[in-house]
Amino acid sequence: MQPDVSFVIAAYNAEQGIARAVESALAQRDVNVEVVVVDDCSNDRTLEVARAFPPGQVKVIALDENRGPGGARNAGFDAASGRWIAILDSDDTVRPERLRRLIDRAEAAQAQIAIDNLEVVENGAGAPQAMFDADFLEARPELGLADFIAGNLMFEGRFSFGYVKPLFERAFIQRAGLRYVEALRIGEDYLLLASALARGGRCVVEPLVGYSYHIRGGSISRVLELHHLEALLKADADFVHAHDLNRQAQAAQSRRTRSLRQAASFLLLVRHLKEGAPLRAAGTALRDPAALRHLRMPVAARLRRLASTLRPAGTAARIR
Repeated sequence: MQPDVSFVIAAYNAEQGIARAVESALAQRDVNVEVVVVDDCSNDRTLEVARAFPPGQVKVIALDENRGPGGARNAGFDAASGRWIAILDSDDTVRPERLRRLIDRAEAAQAQIAIDNLEVVENGAGAPQAMFDADFLEARPELGLADFIAGNLMFEGRFSFGYVKPLFERAFIQRAGLRYVEALRIGEDYLLLASALARGGRCVVEPLVGYSYHIRGGSISRVLELHHLEALLKADADFVHAHDLNRQAQAAQSRRTRSLRQAASFLLLVRHLKEGAPLRAAGTALRDPAALRHLRMPVAARLRRLASTLRPAGTAARIR
């Protein structure tokens, strides 16, 4: 029997969380699921832990070379057989009722994509916190491309729609020719959903929490580098070239591009200051005065704000 949903889990050095992620996927109620774990050349016990699950429930793919999160998920897409595909990070979990709720909402609206609210579970930091206010999502029963792009700007807000982990109709993924950009090691989820919306996918919004981000120690700001933003700018340029955006989406994209460039200038400015190169720093500030304005906030705090725009803090192990 064809599964209702295939969970795709890209895993790299995830031995601490992979079992928890798989168990939460298998615990879904009122749906038939398969789990596809793609090991991206881990050098810990990730592969061993994944293979300990019954092969009839969990497909395990061991890549021959490290392809990054996008490449691993592409391999998972190729192996998935469910009517729907759900993305689950190897550090995270999903609530048992999540998929039934998302499928019902998507099918009622004849939509090809469904997203829901998330909660942030920080180890040893008290109760989980919902990422979005339920009333905010209640007022947005569908997510369009312009609103999605506008909700993914650097330095604006702590959280964005780029965090969501969508449920995709697999037939739509195949018809639309959707693939992750494997060159991206950060922001790959954003670009896939943006492309899905640009290619005609309807996305419904479930305001209840169904997905849990599990944050562990460390900070992404320690590994966030200028080349990540340069790759995002190139990927966004390719996205614009490949899709015919309406006026609202074009305006939102212009704001996003500007914010990415400002973020890149800010990181370059910080690099010059740390290297003791004031003339280079001054040149960067003259070329992009917005980068200088961001220094009004302490650099460490601004880096954390920038990093949280791209991916939750504490997920440095996911960038590879």
